[in-house]
Formats: sequence, C-alpha cells, structure tokens
Amino acid sequence: MAKATTAVDRETQAYLPDFCAAGTVFVVVLVAALVAIVLTLAGGPASGTFLVELAETSLFVLWVALLSVAVLCRTRHWVEGFGKTQAFVVSFLLLVALCLLLAEAAYQLTGRFSGAIIADTHGGFLLRTFAISSIVIALAMRYLYVASEWRRSIVLEAQSRVSALQALIRPHFLFNSMNTIASLTRSNPRQAEQAVEDLADLLRANLGGPKDRSTLKDELEIAAIYERIEKLRLGDRLNVRWQIDELPMHALLPNLTLQPLIENAIYHGVELMPEGGEVLVTGRQQDDRLTIEISNPVANGAKALREGNQMALSNIRQRFELAYGTRGQVSVGNTETRFTVRLEFPLEEEPH
Repeated sequence: MAKATTAVDRETQAYLPDFCAAGTVFVVVLVAALVAIVLTLAGGPASGTFLVELAETSLFVLWVALLSVAVLCRTRHWVEGFGKTQAFVVSFLLLVALCLLLAEAAYQLTGRFSGAIIADTHGGFLLRTFAISSIVIALAMRYLYVASEWRRSIVLEAQSRVSALQALIRPHFLFNSMNTIASLTRSNPRQAEQAVEDLADLLRANLGGPKDRSTLKDELEIAAIYERIEKLRLGDRLNVRWQIDELPMHALLPNLTLQPLIENAIYHGVELMPEGGEVLVTGRQQDDRLTIEISNPVANGAKALREGNQMALSNIRQRFELAYGTRGQVSVGNTETRFTVRLEFPLEEEPH
C-alpha cells in the first residue's frame, strides 16, 4: 500500500515551480518582456522603427512564454514523474518543440495574411528561433534546477530541525519526572500510574516519527500532558490558565509548537520564582487568521531568554516560515513582569 505523502515530502519532491500560480506567471511575463527588448536591441532596427519591431517581437515572445507556462502547468506532475534530472530534460524538449511549433505557425500566418513581416527565410527564421529559444530555455532550466536544489536543502534542514526538536527533552525534566513518580508510588500509586502514562504519551509524541503538521487539538493535548507532569513536581506554584475557546480544534499548525513554548514558560519563568506564577495561554480567531499567545511571569533579576529558549523560538520561527511563508509570524513581547510569545498564522483545517 502506498504511503501517504506529507507536505514536506511533496516539497522536497517538487523540482519545478508551480506554473499555475499567479506569481510564477507574472515573473515569466516580466522575463519574456525583457527578452523581447534585448532581442529588439540586438537586431539593430532602423531609425524610427524600434517600437514597431519591439511590438512584433514582444507579441511573439509573450505568446511563447504564456503557452509554455500553460503547458508546464498542465504537465508538471507528469514531467516530475520522470525524476529530477529527467524532469528538466523533458521540460527543455517540450519547450523547444513548442517554440518551433509556434515559430512555424507565426511564419505561415504572417506570410499568408500580413505579407513579409518576418524579414528572414523560412529555414533561417526557424533556425534562429531554435538557437535563441534553446539558449534562453537552457538558462531558465539551469536556474530552476539550482533553485530546486536550494529549496530542497532548506526543506531538509528544516525537517532535521523538527527531528532535533522532537528529541530535545531536557535531561533534568526526565530526572525530575522519574523522581516525582518514584515518590508517588507509595503515597499515591494511582497518581503515579497516571504520571507514568502521561510521561509515556509525552515521550511518544516527542520521539515518534516526524510529521510536519498536527491539529490544534493534538497540540493542546500534548501541552496539557506536559502541564500535568510538571504540576506534580511544582504543585501550587504552577498554574496554567487556558483561554482558547474561540479556536477551531481542527486547525493545523507545525507539529510540536505549543508544548516547547509551555515548557519554556515554566522552565524560564515559573520555576525561577519561589512563589511560582501563572502561565496564560490565550487564543482568538479573526476571519481566517488565528492568534495564540503564551505568557509567563519574569523573575526579578532573571534574564528573559536563555540559550534553550532562544533555540526553541528560532526553531519554531523557521518551521512557521516554511509552513506559511510571510503569512505566519512568531513574535516576542518582553516587559519587566511578563514574557509573551505570539503565534499568528492562517486558518488551515484538517479535511474531514
């Protein structure tokens, strides 16, 4: 049975850009216009005919560019089925063949209906079109190949960081949890059993197979498990207040986002305060955007950020950038009494 392909897998397997996207079409049209200008200047038209020559060249080049985008939009998944190198070779051959076909059609139509607009022989025009199109397409394919490798390396690096974060369970947390469980085995065996199950669930979530997205419901369950374990150790010193009723539980976000932030809020905030403190988790939805804030108290004289906190925040920022691009944001607010991490991202729900 074929395995389900994750978003990260699709990203690493995508060699060509999405030619159906409006941004890609705009870039192709812009490059085609610049190529038309260069070709017109290289042709050295007579004085007073530059704009006419530019218009004719632009019309032909833009038709070639737009039809090429349409062909690659329709055939992208089929082409990528050949493999990385073969995909670019097949794309190159398709585009060159399309250019020659359009060149032949342009020569026949202009010769039949408009007179001798193309001041070249039939063979000469096709040969010139083949040479120019081959050079331009080869350069474009080379650029796309390099961009594909760069994008693939970025995705794989982000995936390795996700795996590193999943394995990042502070040793002191494990030691403290095991000591807490050991002390409960005699005084409260039932609570000790529940703590062992919670710790097993948390380890399974952190050390399990990497996945790029999870639902908000799953994220909150993992964070709640971590809270229960720490509550056994810190007792009344720890209070986590959840104000997340407005959030849709099927919303998707990068895996293991909330639990590390709750851990940081406890480890870098509440634990440093002898009297303890409150971690406040709030969430709201506005149209198709979600905002989640995790706020913790700051101990007097303590630095708001330690090295571990900075690493977790940097990791989450990179995964948000990978998942949402400019649509997602991870920001930090720091006052004398509170430290707040704000997550803003678009609403993307799990299909039912």
